[in-house]
Amino acid sequence: MDRPGVLIADDHILIAEALRALLEPDYKVLDLVHDGKKLLSRAVELKPEIVILDLGMPLLNGIDAGQQLKKMLPRTKFVVVTMNEDPDVASVALHNWASGYLLKKSAGTELKRALGTILRGKTYVTPSIAQPLMDEFIRNPKPTKDKELTPRQREVLQLLAEGRSMKEAAAILDVAVRTIAFHKYKIMEEFGLKSNAELVRFALHERLVAEDPRFS
Repeated sequence: MDRPGVLIADDHILIAEALRALLEPDYKVLDLVHDGKKLLSRAVELKPEIVILDLGMPLLNGIDAGQQLKKMLPRTKFVVVTMNEDPDVASVALHNWASGYLLKKSAGTELKRALGTILRGKTYVTPSIAQPLMDEFIRNPKPTKDKELTPRQREVLQLLAEGRSMKEAAAILDVAVRTIAFHKYKIMEEFGLKSNAELVRFALHERLVAEDPRFS
């Protein structure tokens, strides 16, 4: 029987390599990628049974990458492996596209057990956040916002908050610089942002970029 194909996405190369070494006896590791944009292209090309992904990746974060890929690859299972223990983040991922949510401090045996569970069509949540996640769901089962960023606005905001110029962001997204400028100033107008510093703080609030390693 063929081993299930796995694509690993983590911007920390040592962690990606460690995950490959852990899984290769039982799974076929198709590739390692280190940013969200590369994850999109390789996942569509390789069509793996499982994608294991970090959340705090450059160019495109894991939350948005997972959201986009689930629409393109509905049969693929997406498993988050992160340092982020925030139940709000876990809830968004699991509600929209993820089949599993584990922490980087989890044991390797737990990851293998989780993958087996997920391949049988079930969802796996690491025990240390399962109860906080349930508590959050009970308090706020259908979180809503008055205003939400569009997918393109999220991409533009992440790139600008990472310190990239509008020209660099335009090249990455393959659009005109004026398109980046339009999205930037539209975001600032809609959300009442007055400076680049406020734009970065807003990106942090939206969890598009990380201020500390808990997001990674």
